[in-house]
Amino acid sequence: MDVSLTWNADFIDSQYKLWKSDPKRVSREWRIFFEGFELAAFPEREAVGICHKSEVLRQARVNELIHRYRDLGHLLACLDPLVSCPTDHPLLNLTAFNLSGEDLERSFYAENFSDSGQAPLREILQALKETYCRSIGVEYMHLQDPDERSWLQERMEPGRNRPHLEAQDKIRILNKLCQATLFEEFLHTKYVGQKRFSLEGAEVVVAMLDGLIQHASERGCREMIMGMAHRGRLNVQVNNLLKLYETIFCEFDDNYDPESLVGSGDVKYHKGFMADIQTLHGKALRILLASNPSHLEAVNPVVEGIARARQDQAGDLDGKKILPLLIHGDSAFAGQGIVAETLNLSQLEGYRTGGTVHIVINNQIGFTTLPEDARSTRYATDVAKMLMVPIFHVHGENPEAALHVVKLACDYRMEFAKDVVIDVVCYRRYGHNEGDEPYYTQPRMYDRIRERPPVYEIYAEKLQDEKVVVKEDLEQIKSGINECLARAYDSERDKTCGPPESPFYESWSEIRGNYSHTPVETGVKREELVSIARKMHHVPKGFSVHRKLERILDRRLEVVEKGEGIDWATAELLAFGSLLLEGTPVRLSGQDSRRGTFSQRHSVLTDMHLGEHYTPLNHLSEDQALYTVYDSMLSENAVLGFEYGYSLASPRSLVIWEAQFGDFANNAQVIIDQFISSAQYKWNRLSGLVLFLPHGFEGQGPEHSSARLERYLQLCAEDNIQVCYPTTPAQHFHMLRRQVKRDFRKPLIVMTPKSLLRHPLAVSSLEEMASGHFQEVLDDALEIQNPKRVIFCSGKVYYDLLERRRDLQISNIAILRIEQFYPFPEKPLEKIISRYGSAEEWCWVQEEPENMGGWSFMRHRLQDRVGKALQYIGRAAAASPATGHLVTHKLELTALLDLAIGIKAQG
Repeated sequence: MDVSLTWNADFIDSQYKLWKSDPKRVSREWRIFFEGFELAAFPEREAVGICHKSEVLRQARVNELIHRYRDLGHLLACLDPLVSCPTDHPLLNLTAFNLSGEDLERSFYAENFSDSGQAPLREILQALKETYCRSIGVEYMHLQDPDERSWLQERMEPGRNRPHLEAQDKIRILNKLCQATLFEEFLHTKYVGQKRFSLEGAEVVVAMLDGLIQHASERGCREMIMGMAHRGRLNVQVNNLLKLYETIFCEFDDNYDPESLVGSGDVKYHKGFMADIQTLHGKALRILLASNPSHLEAVNPVVEGIARARQDQAGDLDGKKILPLLIHGDSAFAGQGIVAETLNLSQLEGYRTGGTVHIVINNQIGFTTLPEDARSTRYATDVAKMLMVPIFHVHGENPEAALHVVKLACDYRMEFAKDVVIDVVCYRRYGHNEGDEPYYTQPRMYDRIRERPPVYEIYAEKLQDEKVVVKEDLEQIKSGINECLARAYDSERDKTCGPPESPFYESWSEIRGNYSHTPVETGVKREELVSIARKMHHVPKGFSVHRKLERILDRRLEVVEKGEGIDWATAELLAFGSLLLEGTPVRLSGQDSRRGTFSQRHSVLTDMHLGEHYTPLNHLSEDQALYTVYDSMLSENAVLGFEYGYSLASPRSLVIWEAQFGDFANNAQVIIDQFISSAQYKWNRLSGLVLFLPHGFEGQGPEHSSARLERYLQLCAEDNIQVCYPTTPAQHFHMLRRQVKRDFRKPLIVMTPKSLLRHPLAVSSLEEMASGHFQEVLDDALEIQNPKRVIFCSGKVYYDLLERRRDLQISNIAILRIEQFYPFPEKPLEKIISRYGSAEEWCWVQEEPENMGGWSFMRHRLQDRVGKALQYIGRAAAASPATGHLVTHKLELTALLDLAIGIKAQG
């Protein structure tokens, strides 16, 4: 015996002696082991006999074998339809445990593998292989919760991971496989070469989804929020969500009346769909398939946000009624960073949805890229191990195993409120799209694929061997499906299609998508604002607030009661409070949003001694709406996608995402470009999401100056978004209230301040908030009668200009503020411009470089209304948004102000 085995025997012996003296002195696993060992090794005695080291060691080796099969059995699983099954692995060979063929007939303790608790090693080994090495491979031993491991073992090992299906269940599976395949074959015949991103090679997914829908419904699920990329999207819509064949054929033929179309539209395999279906047991289930662009995994956080919003509205605290489901591709799941970001959201307070079921359609190839070039891990799903959740790998041509796994995955999610991943190992019968030739790059792989019969034929043969169906049954199923397809095709060809379907949540029924400049009164009575301020100032008895913060809160109440000098953060909280009292929920999330990145908001207070939290805005009234604010993880892409999704399902809430610094939003550019700015016109989806992007040049370097205003302005068209740059707390107050008081919804991009949060001039009075509305353009506060120069500007630079004009006591320069860039405030501007018709000079002043900021967007719009050339005053065009040197920043600002207002006296 080598040294390590001797040491192991000594250790086991010491544990055994502890157990004999007091079973509680060893862990639960060792108690089970010794109890089982004595039953197996000494069945003729009570559990009091002498335990020989060699016998204990042999049992320990078997225990290690069981453990390793549970841990690594997936390495021997038969998963790939295109290659022969593995037969051996050195880590799972008997010799790896110092066991031999002589031990196969010995009896050992093996919980879950026999009714008596013990069995010959041969039977134990056979049971392990059947459970973990057939068509299902399971990774779950990385889970740190022993209860979760035990739960899974109890559901996999006694039944050997085999489903128990009735004949009608098997026939339904066959029917779904036929539906999936024949639908694709029909499209392949009728629409030759058109992109459809066929599901062929992964048809089992349709049967899996059917099983999940039925099973989740029986578990209490009433709604599914679903996201998926292109592969199989049309097939799933038809065969799982019951979208009509005719509707799909209309989308292929594009046989619409142009007058009936709204927006620019999108290709058919990007569009979403909502279905209200009835399950086999008569239960109602709503399924929303979210729209998704070609950025394959970008929809993931959007789905989670929609699901969370629906759960919040339904009071579904444990997520049992509303289930998120995400279907991925293998290359995208491994390659896209937003996958890991979304997984990381899953257990966070503000973002958890009770667990998501993930299904990976593993085609074993990207566009033309093979796995060895697409990832550095063995499995496409390895990133999901970060969550310590089970990952099931299943053979893509074994529909019964796939159905078993999806039901088990659903049960796990319902039991533990955690994500679960299913890796369906299959193939892609055609190229990336139907116009692509895969033989150019993977000739050997596609030779094997060409030889594979459709999965329904493989499964039908199995059912015929089992005497569940006869050949005529299969022909009848196929002829029925083909007849339905042909009828639908003939029907659609003879008529012009109506407008594309776009059903969505009923909460949007009274909200429109057409923008209006008509002002909405958003003032709140003075006494109500004072009451809100007083309630925000109140903290529970005994709650200890930091002394410095206590002074800030005292000052906040003081200025509101006085009615003058109200700063930005106070005005914002008053806007939130007034909306809450009116029944409008407010949700705010972002990095550091509870306190505020610039220590300005303090909407959640922390007890200095106990660390407990208190949110004053949730203690304004017994019947108020809820204020939720979350410090997000350090992510922009997934968190913004989540908040966008939340806003899609919450038209009557104020939903805000706040960037830590405005320029950080460029990490979420895909969400901004593909969803926020364009979804209304591509997919007819409205959103009232607000983006807070801190912006302002204070000499803090290129990464903390610019929110890239120019990028949002470049996206502006067709009244798609609102871009505002308010300069006063009162304007911010009215803008936020306006966002939910109007009868339409548009995303709102806000350049929010940094230094203005504490600027002595950037304050408002209570009267400014007690009445009125948001003003898209602000005239000069002074009455400039005969100005020589009129300056247009926006944002923080206004205060720089104002102070320079005051210092120089200049009275012939008017300063006009553009508070809303887009939709362009044409009429308010024309009205104000008309007052200054005698002005000789008209200028645009900005602190951003010439190729950034609002200049390019505003130049021609303003010149057309002024009727004269517009002079640019600002920094020169630059590759980087701002200098990293404070001294240079100050020189640039001084030069800018010198040109705009005049030169300040030196000395």
